[in-house]
Amino acid sequence: MAAKLRKGDKVVVLTGKDKGKQGEIASVNPKANKAVVEGVNVAIRHVKQSQTAQGGRQPKAMPIELSNLALLDANGKATRVGFRMDGDKKVRFAKTTGEAI
Repeated sequence: MAAKLRKGDKVVVLTGKDKGKQGEIASVNPKANKAVVEGVNVAIRHVKQSQTAQGGRQPKAMPIELSNLALLDANGKATRVGFRMDGDKKVRFAKTTGEAI
């Protein structure tokens, strides 16, 4: 099945403690149905010091369910994603505006 949300997409959080926050998808894990969004669902992790990196408490973006995310359209509003055939290619498009993503 084609992925509706991909790495690099601008999304908004629909539910949870970070509702309304916007960010860019850093990575997607389709098997777990989760994605890591920059600046969203941030947790503090205690990191041990190494020769190259400073240790201590460091913020880390944790994965969030794909069902709790919605793509942002050109107007900056949440939209659903559809697919259509453009010639012989399958193209994603925003349902609200109808333009290709």
